[in-house]
Amino acid sequence: MNFLFVLSGLVLLIVGGNWLLKAAVGLSLKLGIPKIVIGMTVVSFATSAPELIVSIKSALDGFPDIALGNVVGSNIANLGLVLAITIILSSINVERSFYKTDWPVMIIATLLFYFFIIHDGVLSRNEGIILVSFLIIFLIYLLRFQKPAVTDDVVEDDEVIPLYKIVLYLVIGGVALWGGSELLIKGAVGMALNFGVSERIIAVTVVSVGTSIPELAASVIAVLKKEKAISLGNLIGSNVFNILAVLGITSIITPIVVSDKGLLNNDIYWMLATSFIIFPLVFLPKGLRLGWRDGLVLLFLYGAFVYMTVL
Repeated sequence: MNFLFVLSGLVLLIVGGNWLLKAAVGLSLKLGIPKIVIGMTVVSFATSAPELIVSIKSALDGFPDIALGNVVGSNIANLGLVLAITIILSSINVERSFYKTDWPVMIIATLLFYFFIIHDGVLSRNEGIILVSFLIIFLIYLLRFQKPAVTDDVVEDDEVIPLYKIVLYLVIGGVALWGGSELLIKGAVGMALNFGVSERIIAVTVVSVGTSIPELAASVIAVLKKEKAISLGNLIGSNVFNILAVLGITSIITPIVVSDKGLLNNDIYWMLATSFIIFPLVFLPKGLRLGWRDGLVLLFLYGAFVYMTVL
């Protein structure tokens, strides 16, 4: 039964990613907004919804390690697994505004979370308010000033679609992603529990990968359809949303207290490492480009994280 949940969840997530992409492209064309902005707002928020649901429910049910581990593990998976697979499938050319705006914001958000949690192992309500406030400031800046940060390929099938269809695509895509994630998490956690794995290990590996499947589905579909701006913006934006929105909102509702110190001694440093390594990879071996070699580096890093964490 657990395997059936996983399989059904994957199907729903792929379908949802496709509908969400249609809505994102439609919005960017109708409003004249750069696609990376749509990717970092609409798509990122929708694909971060599973993390938000899982983290809030976990924190309220008294499982803070799942709430935190889900976000930390998901951020590592977004870059080490999802971005890796995406750029192995197709390289991405990056412009200067990417590392002047988008990457620094992700780093600032990651460091904010690190400094809030590392000294006392608690993400308080006031710290949550600071995180959400930073998100609001970032979104205002993004919508007013951000320019494309990725050189996108010409897409022949871009067409302006009616507003009601955009809303319909968003609703269908969002519901499919949410439902798919729920099924996937239920099945994956059920399978992991059969092996007697701890809550933290489940959270940073199985649950986080489960909640990162929407990002993987949306990004791979975006790359296959030559919408690389949405693919890159979705991943960077999703990591920002995971910290600022998911942990921010969750800690405002109920403060999160770390119970498994492995989150502070191990997992959070892997999240910092995967976030920082993107910067040099953009320049090596070719400047302003992420290619299959970079993907292999990220994939190796993610594999090392899973191996060390499980051990």
